[in-house]
Amino acid sequence: MNKYSDYKKKVLQNPEVKAEYDALQPEYDIIQAMIEVRNKLNITQKELSARTGITQADISRIENGTRNPSLNMVKKLAKGLGMQLKLEFVPTVDK
Repeated sequence: MNKYSDYKKKVLQNPEVKAEYDALQPEYDIIQAMIEVRNKLNITQKELSARTGITQADISRIENGTRNPSLNMVKKLAKGLGMQLKLEFVPTVDK
C-alpha cells in the first residue's frame, strides 16, 4: 500500500474513522472549492486577502483546515473570488 487513496480506503473501513470523516465533509468541501477557484483564477492568498479584507493568515488557516470561517466570511470569500455563494440542504442518505 503506497498510495494515499489506498490508505484512505483502508482506514475508512473503520466505522469510527468513517463517522468522523463524514462529519467533516462540509468543511472539506468548502476548503476544496475555495482552493480550486483561487487556483483557477491564478491569484494568491495575499491577492484574495486584498479583495476580501480577510487577512492572508486567516485565508491560509481556512485553506489548511485550522480555521472554521463564519457564514459572513464565506460570503466575503465568494464575492472576492467573483462567485455567488449557494448553500443548500440535501436529504441524508443512510448508509
